[in-house]
Amino acid sequence: MRGEVGGTAAVVVAACLFGTLGPASRAAYEAGLTPLVFSFWRAAIGAVALAALLGWLHARGRDRVRWRALPPRALAALLVAGGASVVLNLAIFSAFQETSIALALLGFYTYPALVAGAAVLLGEERLTGTRAAALALALLGMAVVVLGGVTDGTAFSALGFGLAILAAAMQAVYILLGRRGFRAIPSEEATFGIIGIDAVTFLALVVATGAGEVAALPLEEPSTLPVLLWAGIAGAGVPTLLFLLGIRSIGPTRTSIVALLEPVFGALLAAFLLGEAMGPIQAAGGVLVLAGAALLQRDGGDAEPHEAASGAA
Repeated sequence: MRGEVGGTAAVVVAACLFGTLGPASRAAYEAGLTPLVFSFWRAAIGAVALAALLGWLHARGRDRVRWRALPPRALAALLVAGGASVVLNLAIFSAFQETSIALALLGFYTYPALVAGAAVLLGEERLTGTRAAALALALLGMAVVVLGGVTDGTAFSALGFGLAILAAAMQAVYILLGRRGFRAIPSEEATFGIIGIDAVTFLALVVATGAGEVAALPLEEPSTLPVLLWAGIAGAGVPTLLFLLGIRSIGPTRTSIVALLEPVFGALLAAFLLGEAMGPIQAAGGVLVLAGAALLQRDGGDAEPHEAASGAA
């Protein structure tokens, strides 16, 4: 997954797969699972899927990563990225409970602006006029898609919106670290490490909160397993790896802007599977997001391909 075309394609596929988590989580909650338990199963299954991928790669002759020989700074950055992923999930799920989903998503999807600003300040990328216009179009389109689906009068919650902004900040940290923070670790192993940290942390929280009985529901009711398998493999393992490959191939800002296709695809999928009609306003917002992504392709990338961006996936 090297170069602009491969990196952009990886992010597009990742965004579409992440967009399936809305209907998947809805089905899991209707089956009696909680957001914490759903997050645990998603991370655990995703980690197992990535472990299987690594086993297959090693069987085909790929060298194993010598974790003890890696620079301590790279390992520390990987731990921070994993911690940011945990906080991100907990913050956005809590935001959904405190305020409307639309407002929570509106706060969360400000992260491309945070990434763009931080990348410029860190000297990682240049914010060209074309890239700034693409970012503005995509953010405006995202806001139209999200707010265009509001059908109730849920009051604004400062706590809920603040949690969403916290989730956005954690996403920005994750994306920026994914580019340079643990560059000595190949993408497949790095993704496995991050999702593994998520799984272990969520398991500890399940035990600490006494949610073990709820966590055991999928074992007692196998009908929920297909949804969890999809969420873990297609909603965690595969898209997280593709997302990291995209970050390392086309840079943080470009990845963040293209990833704004996620709420657009999620709205389309909700309309198809859940009967949540996508009105003309949301459709117009989707066009703006696509226009921003298309404009972005006219802007030459200034980030060289990352040396750890593997093509194995």
